[in-house]
Amino acid sequence: MQSQRPLVFSRRDMLKLVTGASAWLASGGLLCAQERTIIKRAIPVANEELPVIGLGTARTFDIYAEDIPRPLREVMRLFVKHGGRLVDSSPMYGAAETVVGTLSEDFGISDQQFFATKLWTSGREAGIQQMEESMRRLRTDQIDLMQVHNLVDTRTHLKTLKDWKERGRVRYVGVTHYLVDAYDDLMRVIKHEDIDFVQFNYNILTRAAEQRLLPWCAERGVAVIVNEPFENAALFELTDGHELPPWVAEFDCRSWAQFFLKFIVSHPAVTCAIPATSDPGHVVDNMQAAYGRLPDQATREHMAACVSDL
Repeated sequence: MQSQRPLVFSRRDMLKLVTGASAWLASGGLLCAQERTIIKRAIPVANEELPVIGLGTARTFDIYAEDIPRPLREVMRLFVKHGGRLVDSSPMYGAAETVVGTLSEDFGISDQQFFATKLWTSGREAGIQQMEESMRRLRTDQIDLMQVHNLVDTRTHLKTLKDWKERGRVRYVGVTHYLVDAYDDLMRVIKHEDIDFVQFNYNILTRAAEQRLLPWCAERGVAVIVNEPFENAALFELTDGHELPPWVAEFDCRSWAQFFLKFIVSHPAVTCAIPATSDPGHVVDNMQAAYGRLPDQATREHMAACVSDL
């Protein structure tokens, strides 16, 4: 989940970005060929890969009207243009599911998207009703990933999800949380339940997941989605006014957003990070973290030390 933040682009860079995006939108094209290859990670339980940068929708996509605002439409267009697939949402995000479903249908990209949403209620029947409503809002008869949000009534919902997976109504099953204090609970679920994905918070400041949770996921073959990649915008407050160090060119990094995202997705256990935005310029910036080289372990530690010294 991502709040708005300043991009480290010059005025000339932004002019090029806006001009290029406008030309592309005018052409009506969505799936321009990429000159570079986007970085993907395999889902451990399947023969399927996902781009390492996805799109979160918390707060940013809770803007629904008969005509969805043009900037939000461009966010979805540019996300897909730059190779994005996984869009993460939840019933607790207001109108976000509806916006995602509407835009995906409008652009004819529903079949290319990887829809991830969540269950956030208690009780079997309430869970079923909520999932049916999510399908209606997303305008799909199959959800790629259904996650038990914040571990609410996990045991009940996982029984239902096992049945739905066998029937083909969902493709993958997962659980989520956003607090370090929940890591032990997530590990217990991974140990005792048959799940495909786990989503939790991890970034260059909050690295507790590296100690046990990330290795635990890798050992058990569970895909990892990372939320709060920018520590709720705190990372941009920390780096405000600071220039990127020149050595970041070694891993094809051109902004602080890319710096933070490349740190996350360079961890071998991470499948996808999901920064959220309603700004077209930000989504283009974020997606560039899925291209070029990634830092090695020694460089990752150098990056963390750099941020700690600010």
